[in-house]
Amino acid sequence: MLPELHSILNLLEGGFHHLKVLVIGDIMLDRYIHGDVERISPEAPVPVLRHARRYERAGGAANVAMNLAGLGCQTILSGFWGNDSEQAELVAILERAGIDTVGVVASSLPTISKTRIVGRMQQLLRLDIESRDTPPAAETLRLQELATELVAKVHAVVLSDYAKGALSIALCESVIRAARAAGIPVLADPKTPDFSKYTGATTVCPNLGELSAATAVPAHHTEELLAAGQALVAEHDFQFLTVTMSEKGITLLRPASDGSTGVYHSPARAREVFDVSGAGDTVIATLAACLAGGLQIETAVELANLTAGIVVSKVGTVPIAAHELVAALTPSSGVTAGEKILDLDRIKLRVAEWRASGETIVFTNGCFDLLHVGHITLLEDCRRFGSKLVLGLNADASVCRLKGPTRPIVAERERARVMAALAAVDAVVLFEEDTPLELIRALRPDVLVKGGDYTIDTVVGHEDVIAAGGRVEIVPTVEGFSTTNIVKKLTASPAPSEERK
Repeated sequence: MLPELHSILNLLEGGFHHLKVLVIGDIMLDRYIHGDVERISPEAPVPVLRHARRYERAGGAANVAMNLAGLGCQTILSGFWGNDSEQAELVAILERAGIDTVGVVASSLPTISKTRIVGRMQQLLRLDIESRDTPPAAETLRLQELATELVAKVHAVVLSDYAKGALSIALCESVIRAARAAGIPVLADPKTPDFSKYTGATTVCPNLGELSAATAVPAHHTEELLAAGQALVAEHDFQFLTVTMSEKGITLLRPASDGSTGVYHSPARAREVFDVSGAGDTVIATLAACLAGGLQIETAVELANLTAGIVVSKVGTVPIAAHELVAALTPSSGVTAGEKILDLDRIKLRVAEWRASGETIVFTNGCFDLLHVGHITLLEDCRRFGSKLVLGLNADASVCRLKGPTRPIVAERERARVMAALAAVDAVVLFEEDTPLELIRALRPDVLVKGGDYTIDTVVGHEDVIAAGGRVEIVPTVEGFSTTNIVKKLTASPAPSEERK
């Protein structure tokens, strides 16, 4: 289980929306053309691609911004783009994601684009459109001034450097100086072997190849390379270095001190890899969002590992989405009981995130006063109908109205905690009403389950669930087991023979 899981879920389910992150760097458009290859051209020994589909995605610094927006952060993008069709396509993508482009400077150079020709999942060719000229001095100065002004308005800054000209040494120095003065973390993704460009940043996030280029240590000499990376931390006044190591995970480097090695390693989360495009962008975006949200860097590294594992299982440059992380972080076996007890607003968000990740939502309800085998059997039966089980639990006032003034025996907080501790249950939500109708309408479960001698027509909420395309399931109860019978046994007078004992 991830450290600070409660804080992570709070951020994913609303907390990130209050945070602003500035991304400065090389903005690109990634274009994909997919098709099938069935023959070789008679004109030249090259494959002929029969076009099937085409789509565009934000790339480079814009992909970092898309990942931050996907996590829920308010994101501001700063960099260059041209006055061309690629710029128009980028604007449309970024606007849909709610990304603020107030920091982007219109350049006389073309918008950088990369077009990938893909045949049956195999990339055949990449066509890059970009100018080899450096941006004019006036444009460079304008970007520096604009980016530096924006630092005061955000909670974290990312320098997304693809070595295409947006991040000059003067801009990096100015932004880092302003951020340090304001106590704002700065994270840099390098494409240059000279890390002095990022001196004073909170962290630089190279991969093994980039760290090898910066230290002149071969990438396959891992221990020596990481030791050289530690030396860079002190040399360039970083707080730490964050090294992405592909299938090996992510390693955090600090200077060794007080008997500590200064090394923290997070192994990669095992997933089938389809495409590593943009994985580094996802990592640095996750780290930035976590630091902006006040999480420990070790927690940020663990979460970044998880997000990277999710995006590499997709094809193309695809940003992370908060609902994917929530789904990955909330299996019933890996979440504490306290994390499963949610109020109405949180359960609505949680269900929406599960549903967006393809989960089937099952709902059942009851008082569950004095847990017994009949309850356990019901919940196990419920879980057979879907992948996530939400339990609506009658609050104390509701139980009292339904069962009488002596009930409940166990108070609502304790009942909720007990029910949440069960592996079959993914979430518990209390409701004050006599029936869960309003809760069912709010959650719109895919499957509504009730135990006992009900028919579908007598189950509260059946009309709403069926109208929304769901279904109702009735499961039998276990004969002889009920809270009422348990109470009768506990309060029954002892037999005369027992009294003499």
